[in-house]
Amino acid sequence: MEKSEILSGKAYIITGPTSGIGYASVIELARHGTVVLVGRNKEKLNCVQRTVQEKGLNAVSIVCDISDITSVRCAVQQIIELKLPIVGLLNNAGIMPMKAKKSAQGWDLTFATNHIGSFMMTEALIPHLPDGANVVFIASAIEDPERKPAKVMGMRGGRYISAEASARGEWKEGGSKMAGIDAYATSKQCILASTMAFARETPRLHFNAVEPGITKGTSLGGEDTNAIIRFISGQIMAILPPFSKYSSTPEKSAKIITKILTDESGKSGVYYDEKGQPMLGSALVQDPKFQDRVVAETRALLAKVK
Repeated sequence: MEKSEILSGKAYIITGPTSGIGYASVIELARHGTVVLVGRNKEKLNCVQRTVQEKGLNAVSIVCDISDITSVRCAVQQIIELKLPIVGLLNNAGIMPMKAKKSAQGWDLTFATNHIGSFMMTEALIPHLPDGANVVFIASAIEDPERKPAKVMGMRGGRYISAEASARGEWKEGGSKMAGIDAYATSKQCILASTMAFARETPRLHFNAVEPGITKGTSLGGEDTNAIIRFISGQIMAILPPFSKYSSTPEKSAKIITKILTDESGKSGVYYDEKGQPMLGSALVQDPKFQDRVVAETRALLAKVK
């Protein structure tokens, strides 16, 4: 691809672009401009890039493990050096492993991937985004202990103690008995709270979050995903009431995400549901003091990484 082609039009960054909602979003967003594919698997990235280019559209790839702060720093620098007219960032990468694992920094892998990595990439890119750019985070209603589908399944919402405790893989007592759920719910609660704080802190940009619903066709990280949750959400919950009202597909989610990422109305600090309608997160996430606390503690944690 010629550099002049890459530099034409608008550009959108997508993390986790090789499967599920991320891949579907690539296909949608590529119609609006160059897509910058940010993921950890070079071969899969190249495959998605070829698919986009075969459609006569533009894509570039950046290899990055979003859970590794050093890798994120490197990826951000590479993105900046592309000098693309970036107008949108989709923080889509996410995992829900069955067993606790560690990131390169020794942090809980789920928390590092779903919250810290997305948080850091966003903060590092903010100074390089033009006024009016849209930043979207993929959230999850699992963070809300009062959300009906989650309650029915025995989930207890986010279990936040502090950013440092979460990085150590420690969660508030009384959580879910299902492996990996507390880590996932807490990480999503933190990134949703951060979305709202970013929206207040930086009004020149637009920060919003999307709850994609109970989505068939996504694995939240492939083989490492909680197998029970993957089966229930993929095969059972999407068709049975009361869960079916929240069901969606990667393609439906991608259309909603693309609409938000290309929106020029200036909406910010909005949490959208699987149908693209505004919704509310947990009572804790709605509290500005909690939002600011999560952001401050996350920044303090990142400041310790050289």
